[in-house]
Amino acid sequence: MLKEYIETGRIKIDKSKHPQLTTVHDPCNYVRKSYLLFGDHEAEKSRWIVSRCCENTVEMIDSPLNNHCCGAGGGAWAMPYDEERLGYGKTKADQIKKTGAEMVIAPCHNCRDQIMKGLAKEFDMGNYKETMYIWELVAESLIIEPWSQEEIKKAHAERDAQLERDGVDLMDEDW
Repeated sequence: MLKEYIETGRIKIDKSKHPQLTTVHDPCNYVRKSYLLFGDHEAEKSRWIVSRCCENTVEMIDSPLNNHCCGAGGGAWAMPYDEERLGYGKTKADQIKKTGAEMVIAPCHNCRDQIMKGLAKEFDMGNYKETMYIWELVAESLIIEPWSQEEIKKAHAERDAQLERDGVDLMDEDW
């Protein structure tokens, strides 16, 4: 959806808001597991979005399928397996350090927390400063411009058509 909104101009992005070197972490379930189960993954869409939101990007590895696990999946982040989680995550910390990136984009909440709250506190990750969700990156990159009366009218018509299509009556007290 984010890619579609950017491509069609529904939202406008200012990549100069993120001049720092940025890299993308590929979560196991989103990329490797999706590839195994469905024969495809969404990694290129993530990279496309990040390239529109950031001036400088760098890959961690030659292929998203070869990107290392952060160590927080399978419930490890939420469970008392700190030693194991951080042990697995050391490879990811080294991978991030090698990129020289200041910012890591992590679409998964477990990965984001592991990189930001676990790995960054335990390991030297070089220039690393922050981890963001992909939606968070897009939100911070938005160009907010006031709408014209014509755009407002069009948006209201689209809203009304969607509500009608979905059978939603906002005046219904049960809604």
